[in-house]
Amino acid sequence: MNSAPGRGRRAGSPDTRAAVLEAARRRFLADGYQGVSMRSIATEAGVDAALISYFFGSKRGLFAAVMALDANPADVLARALPGELNSLPERVLHALLSTWDDPERSASMRALITAASGDAGVARVLREVVQTEMAGRIAERIGGPDASRRAALSTVVFVGLIFDRYVLRLEPIASMHPDELVARLAPVLRAALRPPLPPQPARSPRSPRPPRPPGPSRPSRPSR
Repeated sequence: MNSAPGRGRRAGSPDTRAAVLEAARRRFLADGYQGVSMRSIATEAGVDAALISYFFGSKRGLFAAVMALDANPADVLARALPGELNSLPERVLHALLSTWDDPERSASMRALITAASGDAGVARVLREVVQTEMAGRIAERIGGPDASRRAALSTVVFVGLIFDRYVLRLEPIASMHPDELVARLAPVLRAALRPPLPPQPARSPRSPRPPRPPGPSRPSRPSR
C-alpha cells in the first residue's frame, strides 16, 4: 500500500522560488535588511534554508532577486575589492561607472532608487544594504583604525556620484568621460579611506620674552 504524500517542505520548483521571493520581500520591508535572516525567510516560505542558498547563493543575491536588479551594486563592489589597496579607489570607480553607464544593467537600479525616494520601507532596506554590503565590505578590506568610519565616508563619493550623474543628470558630471571622473574623484576617495594621522605631540608653550629695559630718556627739546 502506497503512503500518501506528506506535508513536507516544498521542493525546488518555480512556484517555490516565487514563494521565497514573496516571503523575502515581506520580511525585508517589515524588518529591514539587517534584521532578516535566511532561516527566517525559509521558515515563512516553508522551505529549507539550504534551498534558498541553492537558488540565490546568499542574502545579498536574494535581495538582488527580490528587487529584480540586473546588476547588484554590492556584487559590483565585491568584484573590485581584491587587489592592491593603493589602486582600490580607481578600481571601484571604474567598476561603478562601467555598470551604471550601461542603460540595460542600470535601469533596475535607477528604479530601486526611485522607489526608495517614495517608500520608507524600501529606503530602509537600501540604506542597510549600503551599510552592510558596501561600507561593511570596504571596512573589512581596508582594516586598521577607524575602518568603519572611513568606509562610511567613502560611500559619500559613490552615492553622490550616482545621484548626480544618473538621477539628477547634473551637468557637467552627467556628460563627463568616465576616465576624467575617475581621475578627479579617486584622490577624494583615497583621502576618505586613508587612516587617520597619529596625534602630534603637543608643543611646549613658548616662554614669554622678558620686557626690554627702559632706554635712556631723551632730553626734551626746548620750545621756540
